Amino acid sequence: MSSTRQRIWGWYFFDWASQPYNTLLLTFIFGPYFAQTATETLIADGMAADAARAQAQAYWGYGLTAAGISIAILAPLLGSIADGSGRRMPWIVLFSTLYVVGSAGLWWTAPADSSILWALFFFGIGLIGMEFATIFTNSFLPELHPNSDERGRISGSGWAFGYLGGVVALVIMLVLFQAGETGRTLAGLSPLFGLNPETGADTRIVGPLTAAWFMIFIIPFFLHFRDTGPKRAQKNHLRIGLNGLWKTIAKLPQTPSLLAYLGSSMFYRDALNGLYTFGGIYALGVLGWTIMDIGVFGILAAISGAVFCWVGGRVDRRIGPMPVIVFCCVTLILTSGLILSLTPTSILGIGLAEGSAVPDIAFYIAGALIGAAGGALQSSSRTMMTHQANPERMTEAFGLYALSGKATSFLAPASIAIVSDLTGSQRMGITPIVVLFILGLILLIWVKPKGDYA
Repeated sequence: MSSTRQRIWGWYFFDWASQPYNTLLLTFIFGPYFAQTATETLIADGMAADAARAQAQAYWGYGLTAAGISIAILAPLLGSIADGSGRRMPWIVLFSTLYVVGSAGLWWTAPADSSILWALFFFGIGLIGMEFATIFTNSFLPELHPNSDERGRISGSGWAFGYLGGVVALVIMLVLFQAGETGRTLAGLSPLFGLNPETGADTRIVGPLTAAWFMIFIIPFFLHFRDTGPKRAQKNHLRIGLNGLWKTIAKLPQTPSLLAYLGSSMFYRDALNGLYTFGGIYALGVLGWTIMDIGVFGILAAISGAVFCWVGGRVDRRIGPMPVIVFCCVTLILTSGLILSLTPTSILGIGLAEGSAVPDIAFYIAGALIGAAGGALQSSSRTMMTHQANPERMTEAFGLYALSGKATSFLAPASIAIVSDLTGSQRMGITPIVVLFILGLILLIWVKPKGDYA
């Protein structure tokens, strides 16, 4: 039997192992690479450059929309089945496998024979695996410490540890593999293993690297976690899961705080995911950054996220998650407004000289703020869910939490895709993010800090 300390650290290592999917693939390396490759393909087919960049952003949005809808449909059902059967670990193994297969498959996205559909397919498979594995591991949070007041500290430290893992993985990618405009890595080396930048191999290696990272660092989690609850004898877990889920959903109007929190987090987490997902693509298209520039930006954002997750966890333990969530949402609304105002020659509507470094500096500052506020927001949101949920149905509750994060997860990418298509402008394309943050903040008015079950 593992000790409490071993289980907490094993749980932390899931965040360390899984974070590179967000850091390397979703935001800072593969996402911009996909946009760049898709843009070049569209231009080669005769599309104008500005329209091609907007269309590439739209493709990325539609792909994320499809994955998000799949997660939204299945997340609460699988959580309910897991609670009904008493089994969570087999699901974690299954979705960890999808994580590895999807990320490793991104190697086969060379520019010369790149298929936009296959790139989105592999990315979507890995994303689904990562999201579902996270649902089941999050449900262990209330079991990690007998004192419920420690959940905020544990969640914050875990998220900070995950961000640190993302930083280390990103540094490895930039120092050893990713070539800049000179053909050299950030450390001035030729890409490891003789990877050829002309075929995108120096960037495509990010998929296998992410897969290998996960397989190595998930080991501590599997060493210290087992299904400790009684294994249910019922055979028809699907029917039982559906019945349990239906009862929970039917009772939501009787738990107004939980209902309001699911609605609030649905909007503000969707907005945050939109910032993460399109931030690198935005810098690539609007500010003309290279993937190397975006990677350095990612290191800054991830370090900021790690520090403020840790700080936020301590604040959460002292005053609760609600003030942390409100503060972070306000910060992200203001940061989103700053990003929307940026062009290569202006900021906040103020014109700048051609070639001014001010927009780039402002975007770095915005990245640090997004990392800080976004990390603390996600950590405290996870803690808040443990206060809102029925303790007897925790996995199902985190399935509903995933549903609330994914039921409208198509809104940010789909609305960004549609606005990008309609306006032909990347900058105007991300305006829906601000609206989603504001909606999430308004719904927090009806959320009780300790929930309906206190």
